[in-house]
Amino acid sequence: MEAKVLNGGAISKEAQAAMIRKERTANNAWHKFSRNKSALVGLVIVCLMLFIGILAPVVSPYDPNALDVTATYLPPLSEGHLLGTDDLGRDLLSRLIYGARMSIVVALGATVLGGAIGILLGLISGYAGGVVDAIIMRVMDGMFAFPFILLSILLVTILGSGVFNVILAIGIGTVPGFARVVRSKVMVTKNEEFCNAERVLGASPLRIMFSHVLPNTVSEVVVYATLNIGSAIISEASLSFLGLGILIPTPSWGNILRGGRGCLTTAPHLALFSGLLIFIAVIGFNLVGDGIRDVMDPKMKK
Repeated sequence: MEAKVLNGGAISKEAQAAMIRKERTANNAWHKFSRNKSALVGLVIVCLMLFIGILAPVVSPYDPNALDVTATYLPPLSEGHLLGTDDLGRDLLSRLIYGARMSIVVALGATVLGGAIGILLGLISGYAGGVVDAIIMRVMDGMFAFPFILLSILLVTILGSGVFNVILAIGIGTVPGFARVVRSKVMVTKNEEFCNAERVLGASPLRIMFSHVLPNTVSEVVVYATLNIGSAIISEASLSFLGLGILIPTPSWGNILRGGRGCLTTAPHLALFSGLLIFIAVIGFNLVGDGIRDVMDPKMKK
């Protein structure tokens, strides 16, 4: 829209309002996100996965645990079985659909659990400093000394298998990452002028921590949590593949992949489709995480 110039070179109020609206649109979070084509692809993948997982009983053509020993290892595009069947004649498409639900439950549950504990520890560590900071961070360093999947295997071995225990094990494994992300942001924010002004006015440390410091860590936490969901999906699949996660007959992408391990030459579709879905889901969440990071980055070009 061309600006209307009045006598003396001044811009009309209508033109100024239009320019302001255009500037606000350009700085809108969704507008920034939508310009990132790879992030939109990731968003489509994530939304599709959520849709399938939530509506699994509706979109699934069969009961995922229904056995048919007369129709084992059917190849894809077989009559009545779009993706074929497994070693017990169970419909592979139905099990993959329910496996998406299990991956969502475990990944989101573990991320929420690990985020809640990690954010609290990082907030206390970064704000208190001194001995408290040293103790908490040394514990986090000790947990970081273990590779993530090794720590999850250790915890599942101690706690036992099952959905809740898998969520707990993966969630505990994500605590150090959240704690470090929040701590680094808190150590900068607590010395800002608005926090110092609150101290002068007599605000308590708890009020400053939760009302002023914590809200300023949201952008970093959201980005890290989104990226962490993809890692949690891989961890759940890895534990299930090793027989330590979601136990059969409950469908999971990991145990479906494990079932296809011994028949790669005779029925490769079992491992192919489950592995492909794990790959696509992780890529989708990573693309969304990258897109959110770019939106929240103040240095991003408008």
